[in-house]
Amino acid sequence: MTRHIIRRLIQAIPTIFGVTLLSFVLIMSAPGGPAQIYAREDPENMTPEKRERLLERLGLNDPWPIQYLIWLTGNDWMHTLGWKDLDLNDDGEIDEDFLRRGILRFDFGESLQYKRDVGEIIGGRIPATLELGFASLLVSLFLGVPIGILAAIWRGGWFDNITRVGAVIGSAIPVFWFGLMLFLFFGIVLNQPWARGNQCDKNKYSRSGCPPVHMRLEYLILPTIVLSYGGIAGYSRYMRTSLLDTINSDYVRTARAKGLPNRDVWFKHAARNALIPLATFLGPAVVGVLSGAAITESIFSWPGLGQIFVASVSARDYPIVMASVLIGAVLTVIAFIISDILYAVFDPRIRF
Repeated sequence: MTRHIIRRLIQAIPTIFGVTLLSFVLIMSAPGGPAQIYAREDPENMTPEKRERLLERLGLNDPWPIQYLIWLTGNDWMHTLGWKDLDLNDDGEIDEDFLRRGILRFDFGESLQYKRDVGEIIGGRIPATLELGFASLLVSLFLGVPIGILAAIWRGGWFDNITRVGAVIGSAIPVFWFGLMLFLFFGIVLNQPWARGNQCDKNKYSRSGCPPVHMRLEYLILPTIVLSYGGIAGYSRYMRTSLLDTINSDYVRTARAKGLPNRDVWFKHAARNALIPLATFLGPAVVGVLSGAAITESIFSWPGLGQIFVASVSARDYPIVMASVLIGAVLTVIAFIISDILYAVFDPRIRF
């Protein structure tokens, strides 16, 4: 297992670099740029000379392969080797605002919109995303898997029919519509303050801006319902289908022929092996809690990664967008490695 994980991690390195290159080229091809963002903030004083100097200080006059290399590895070592002159401020000293250490050293630059370090902004939003993501994931699993097992046991009965209709509705309802309906009903019609969003300080979520999570659980109710409903529908359907395929296996018939109780046959023998196909989706779901839920966070004013990503795309805050894309790529690779590990956990017969 350890050898397989190491091999998968080594194989993931070219994939991650390919994602960084593709995302960088797409951002470079997008209209606008950091220079236009700065010019929009101070249009009267942005003369052509100042704009040209700003482009030089940002490194945007360099060829795009050099810009990509600076984004990866930074420009401080280039200055040390004499490849790039960073003495561009009025005092003839290195301007720390334009000194980069590169994403390989976890320096994602400074946000154009918030004028703060990107790593600090994302780090302050991760606790909120973890709270909402893990809450919805746990609800989806603890309700979806048992519902799927019971629907397979009582196949064709009233419980199976109700859950099948509920699964179709859960898969068909758009998340944004479901979230808006809950927000309008509880927040506007019933005038419940906890339904209007988290009241924590968005910039100090992980520090003094919020009380402990047990004192604000009511804010988790509606976002968790919105995010977990689709998961419950999906997990229950996958579990039902997988379990119905498993009960026709030879080892299940052998267990019944030995006179084992139906409870042992269903839950100890059939259910565990039916979880193997579910591992394909469980790995990305576990890591996906870090990616945030942009629409749900925006509706309920939840200060997570999804909300700030949407705001950064709208404001063309390229450093945050690039950091979010890179984090998503790394998490996706980790997700599939987790799926491989879960295969072996659910079925010890599987060996790599």
